[in-house]
Amino acid sequence: MAERGPGLGEIAKAWGRIGCLGFGGPPAHIALLRQLCVERRGWITAHEFEDAIAACNLLPGPASTQLAIFCAWRVGGWRGALVGGLGFVGPGFVAIVALAALFLAGSPPVWVRGAGAGAGAAVAAVAVQAGVALVPASWARAFAPRRWVAYAAIGGVAGALAGAFLVLVLLACGLAEIALRRLWRARRGLGAQAWPLLAALAAAPAGLGALAWTAFKVGALSYGGGFVIVPLMQGDAVHRYHWMTSAQFLNAVALGQVTPGPVVHTVSAVGYAAHGLGGAALAAAVAFLPSFAFVLLGARHFDQLRRSPAVLAFLDGAGPAAIGAIVGSAIPLALTLPEPWQAAVLAAAAASLLLARRGVVTTLVAAGAAGALLGLLGAGVPGG
Repeated sequence: MAERGPGLGEIAKAWGRIGCLGFGGPPAHIALLRQLCVERRGWITAHEFEDAIAACNLLPGPASTQLAIFCAWRVGGWRGALVGGLGFVGPGFVAIVALAALFLAGSPPVWVRGAGAGAGAAVAAVAVQAGVALVPASWARAFAPRRWVAYAAIGGVAGALAGAFLVLVLLACGLAEIALRRLWRARRGLGAQAWPLLAALAAAPAGLGALAWTAFKVGALSYGGGFVIVPLMQGDAVHRYHWMTSAQFLNAVALGQVTPGPVVHTVSAVGYAAHGLGGAALAAAVAFLPSFAFVLLGARHFDQLRRSPAVLAFLDGAGPAAIGAIVGSAIPLALTLPEPWQAAVLAAAAASLLLARRGVVTTLVAAGAAGALLGLLGAGVPGG
């Protein structure tokens, strides 16, 4: 028999605990939420939980964050969704801002720079591992395998070369698949209304508007897994607005992986580099707001979402393109490594992740420790 629903205090405590312990990305988040809501407290049935996972995977943005918000909404209404969602993302935000203040400081100690350079060197391998891990499930549901390969190839090229325009490629692949299934007319009106706003935001100067646009892309226009935010952010943060150096961006991505909660927290480190603590808060708010909006406004319609031919068609185009973009992003990430020893760390990280099947957090921590040691021993480190 299901237990009585929890109060807001209990939701804050339970979801905050998951936010503190949620190392390891979406698989860890899903396991912790299932253990709490289904197995231990019986607030949600197993069938409903699985349906919620499927529905959240159809939405752009961080799926595990949306699942956490949905579960809190299911047991506590809209107030529960707000309290639970903030409890889930809050600890990671605090952790990554604190680490960003250390690693992105003007003159950090040599061991800190070495740790950042070591962990940053492993990021390209993490990108490949993240993309490869998404392939089997995406391929299994491919509507047209040849088009899946084409979309993935387009995404791979875009991830390596397109920079700030990657989001346009993802949207184009999704819309192309809708058109090929004779559903273009149904989607046309939405696209025509959205483009002026997107164009205006993209053209904003390198101030708060530009930061908000970058964060919006991360939270509302990313498809195919959390790591797709890396190529979405890199062009803006490093090449277009120059908020960070390439080495600092790699540090930020590594910090997003080793802190609890969703990898989307990386955008908070970018915001910190751009405009300090206020920028970090703005970036986090803009990036996570769509997830709250999707759940609060659409949770009652998740069943319809899962059955929508237009949504499924769009994801059959955008999803493979996003996977290709994640893998393709490894190329510019690897090319930014300035020190020869970082190439060795990258190779070791690739072996750890792809051959030995070690965890991302373990690999990044080991790479950071190696970099810190090499820095103390006198090896060259970026920013020195």
